[in-house]
Amino acid sequence: MPYQRFEDLPVWKSAIDLALNVFEFTAKPEFSSRYSIKNQLERAALSVSNNIAEGFERGTNKELLSFLYISRGSAGEVRSMLCLLERMPVFRALKPEIKLLKTKGESCSRQLKAWAQALQDSDFKGERHVNQKMKRAAQAAKERQEFLDELAEIRARGKAANNNH
Repeated sequence: MPYQRFEDLPVWKSAIDLALNVFEFTAKPEFSSRYSIKNQLERAALSVSNNIAEGFERGTNKELLSFLYISRGSAGEVRSMLCLLERMPVFRALKPEIKLLKTKGESCSRQLKAWAQALQDSDFKGERHVNQKMKRAAQAAKERQEFLDELAEIRARGKAANNNH
């Protein structure tokens, strides 16, 4: 897995941005008498990044997949609530911001779906399943490939030198 920490994941960063934008949005005066909607929207937005983090830390692809789908569901919940707000007269003036938040939520959903599909297509079962024997085999395969690449480069240089003479 190329990422060692969930904080480095592009989708987690997108989800954090979504949550921050939602918190800025719900700080507006239009939410002052709509505490339950504000609370639910903030919780759903925060759930997107939190479930990515929790799934990543579990150490198995099976658990990670489960949390990615939960995260994707939360992104859908955010979008659903934003659709409701678009239809409420009190939020009419905030339609441009709502549209932007929906776009960010859709982006998170697409990224999560793509990652989940890649995991489902992978034979790798997750960090928890990697033992020392597998690590040594992976290192040997990497070294073998580096040697073959170097050998191919030497051959290419030799052919180029022969063609120049």
